[in-house]
Amino acid sequence: MAARKRVICDSVALTEGGAGVRFTVSRDGTDQAAFAVRFDGAVHAYLNRCAHVPVEMDWMEGSFFDHSGLYIVCSTHGAAYLPDTGFCIAGPCKGRRLVPVQVDESDGQIWLIDADKT
Repeated sequence: MAARKRVICDSVALTEGGAGVRFTVSRDGTDQAAFAVRFDGAVHAYLNRCAHVPVEMDWMEGSFFDHSGLYIVCSTHGAAYLPDTGFCIAGPCKGRRLVPVQVDESDGQIWLIDADKT
C-alpha cells in the first residue's frame, strides 16, 4: 500500500525535551496510539507502547520525558528510553526499543508518513 502523508501538528507544538503530541497511526488495519517529541533539535516518533508490556507510556497526556527532559520514561514501569533511538537503557525492558514511526518536519509542520502494513 502506498504511503500517505498527513499533518500531525505545527512544528512549534514540540519544544526541546517538552510535552509530546499524541496521534494515531494505522498499523495492520487498526489505528494505534503514537507520539512525537523533539529532542536534540529533531522530531522523533514512536508507537505509544512500552517495550516491556504494551501499555501507553505517558502518565499525563503528552508527558513522555523525565524531569530532566533527557529520557522518555514509561509511567507504568519506569523504563527509560533514549529519545533519538527509542532504545531502552534502564528498566525491565533494557536492550529492547520502542517501535519507530516515520515522520518528517517541513513547511513549519510535523508530517506523519503513514504506510499501513496490511
